[in-house]
Amino acid sequence: MELNSYKKVKQVLWIILFANFGVALLKIIIGMSIKSASMIADGFHSISDGSSNIVGLIGISIASKPHDKDHPYGHKKYEVMCSMFIGAMLVFVAGKIILDSVDRFKHPVTPSITIESLIVLLITLAINIFVCTYESRIGKKLNSYILISDSMHTRSDIFVSVGVLATLVGIKMGLPAIIDPITSLIVSGFILHSAYEIFKESTGILVDQAIVDEEIIKVIVEEFEEVKDVHDIRSRGSQNDIHIDMHVLVNPNISVEKSHTLTDEIEIKIQNKVNKNAQVIVHIEPFYGEYTE
Repeated sequence: MELNSYKKVKQVLWIILFANFGVALLKIIIGMSIKSASMIADGFHSISDGSSNIVGLIGISIASKPHDKDHPYGHKKYEVMCSMFIGAMLVFVAGKIILDSVDRFKHPVTPSITIESLIVLLITLAINIFVCTYESRIGKKLNSYILISDSMHTRSDIFVSVGVLATLVGIKMGLPAIIDPITSLIVSGFILHSAYEIFKESTGILVDQAIVDEEIIKVIVEEFEEVKDVHDIRSRGSQNDIHIDMHVLVNPNISVEKSHTLTDEIEIKIQNKVNKNAQVIVHIEPFYGEYTE
């Protein structure tokens, strides 16, 4: 990702940060006033979103640093490490909500529903829809891992808010108060699922999981008539920092200059067809006949 793109990501994270804290404050204040565990839980979830934005800002600030002697591949994985931290924060918040919900099962409280609380929920729901759409669109445009991941996290808020809204309406219609802690548990389920998705994506990058199907790379490389065969194709990284390497067999009499030109053309073609951020290393080998791996 280019330095200018990192600046744009920071701008988006600041905007989302203020939006999340505004939403969280509304939910918690209204939730406490009407004694709704589910709305308070949803408010804490929104705080976790804001906290994740802060961690994201820290991660982007470090990740945007240029490569140096001690970090020849750059600092991009710090962004991923911050995502893991966000996942841990979500697990903690979910645990707190679960404990509070268990207590509400033992000591149920019927929330007092007001028109104001419903209006606040609708407003926060609209804000979350805007945040999710905006963050996802910019994330895909800038190919930003943290923005795309955070937009997926925010998307869960939309479903959570709809669930809370349905609970309040249900109680207003006469459903038992126990539906409130049940909804809180559902909220915690969404939070845990968000944490799982973050851990899954982040772990894959940190352990160098293959990010591109090697068959796709093979088809692209074999389009060059100079290439007799290709093997040992490997890929790792994230969508904004892909590393690909391979062994390519060519005519043993090909010149060093032509070999160099071929490797450059392979890299350019992979960047055009797979990902513009791909960094490709090609190991040239002589081909003397049918290759057997």
